[in-house]
Amino acid sequence: MNDTTHATSVLTVVGSINQDYFTFVADFPRAGETILATSASVGLGGKGCNQAVAAAKLGQDTRFIGAVGADAAGTVAVAGLDSYGVDTNGVARLDAIGTGAAYIAVSASGENTIIVHSGANAELSAESVHRALGSVTSGVLLIQGELTSEVNDAVAAHARAQSLRLISNAAPVAAVSDETLAASSPLIVNETEAADLLDRAGLTPGDEPELIAEALQQRYTTEVVVTLGAAGAVVATADETWLQPSPRPDTVVDTTGAGDGFVGVLAASLCAGHDLRQSVLRAVTAASHSVTSRGIGDSYATAGELEILLAR
Repeated sequence: MNDTTHATSVLTVVGSINQDYFTFVADFPRAGETILATSASVGLGGKGCNQAVAAAKLGQDTRFIGAVGADAAGTVAVAGLDSYGVDTNGVARLDAIGTGAAYIAVSASGENTIIVHSGANAELSAESVHRALGSVTSGVLLIQGELTSEVNDAVAAHARAQSLRLISNAAPVAAVSDETLAASSPLIVNETEAADLLDRAGLTPGDEPELIAEALQQRYTTEVVVTLGAAGAVVATADETWLQPSPRPDTVVDTTGAGDGFVGVLAASLCAGHDLRQSVLRAVTAASHSVTSRGIGDSYATAGELEILLAR
């Protein structure tokens, strides 16, 4: 495979930033049941934030646009992004509202449940994002579904005006319009999100991942990547469809943030000039590695670690 890379462009992530509260449990509680955690921790989170960290850990020049509250949690979250080398000059501090928070339970098998309170993420305005994007005239833009549809549409409009590549992770799908999805290259969803988009369009292609990806590609006339968890990802373009299997990890400790790691690495790889096929290979490899340790940012691969994993 010829995968010539070019000079790395800047990745600008417009997305959510949270403080994550983790509890580690033997198994999830039943309705009405109280259980004791084996341990607990606090960390950095939010889909946009996680994706920015995954990209920055590969050495990708990454900028972040988002919002936190004028509280201690916001200060800690921004400092956390800074510590990974992400440019946080585009992060707004909003008064009279708290920083977004996610409450995560991780079972002994590595599975998780997550409840998110959007906080400042829901109050970030399209006007604020438009101003923050004013100096962004080159590189790649990355969005998710945890901000409002108005914000995501504003990012897509800026991408069109400046002829920039837009990558959309429709997670969740409610905050991403069809117009913005169609402007994306690629559009990235998991199996649940793919089903939601197909339902929204009234399409029933069947249960095969390849058919689902092809239906979305035809619907939005853009490259589509459907992540399949441990099975890898299926990709559909106008010319071909293929399945990229995922390496099997030695052990599964915590699956939290693996999907975000996939998106961040894919975006960073495209920024570095890798083609889509090689970028998806790099992304599934990095995502598989991320489930072998606890937490989110610290579980993501560095550039050196990823190259070793790929060489295997």
